[in-house]
Amino acid sequence: MIVLGLGSNISIGNNTREENIATAIRLLSEHSRIAVEQVSSLYETEPVGLKDQPSFLNAVIAITTELPPLELLDVCLGIERQMGRVREVRWGPRNIDIDLLLYHNVEMATITLELPHPRMPDRRFVLIPLAEIAGNLSVYKGKTVQELLAVTGDNSQVNLYGNIKTSWQANAIG
Repeated sequence: MIVLGLGSNISIGNNTREENIATAIRLLSEHSRIAVEQVSSLYETEPVGLKDQPSFLNAVIAITTELPPLELLDVCLGIERQMGRVREVRWGPRNIDIDLLLYHNVEMATITLELPHPRMPDRRFVLIPLAEIAGNLSVYKGKTVQELLAVTGDNSQVNLYGNIKTSWQANAIG
């Protein structure tokens, strides 16, 4: 299973947080070597790290691709740039964030990418939507999402916001 985490807590132009996430999913689905297979619900979450900023909307998606992990990361970062993301403050406000969380059972650590994502077990805003698409699969060091949620020290608020409204489904699942 290849899983990406998406988040947005600011608008750019006329796009809302929800539209930012929907646009990122659409752009991913339009890539010739990426197919979006599953999309979680949207969750409204309080910020982690830098607390003095607007709430986030978060979701996770499962994709299929033959792109190796570092090339997939490059595609994700390219979409962030295309959508106007500027990295100014670590954990600061952003119109879009696309994180590579899981790439099958690959374990790797480079300067630019660590798999599985090292902070995934400590982030309810990732684990709760991930539970929707991962079910009882082992997702992190032999543990399921439910097992990770049972032991996480993160007690931040993660509230169901709704479903993502996007046209990616027509292209991705047919």
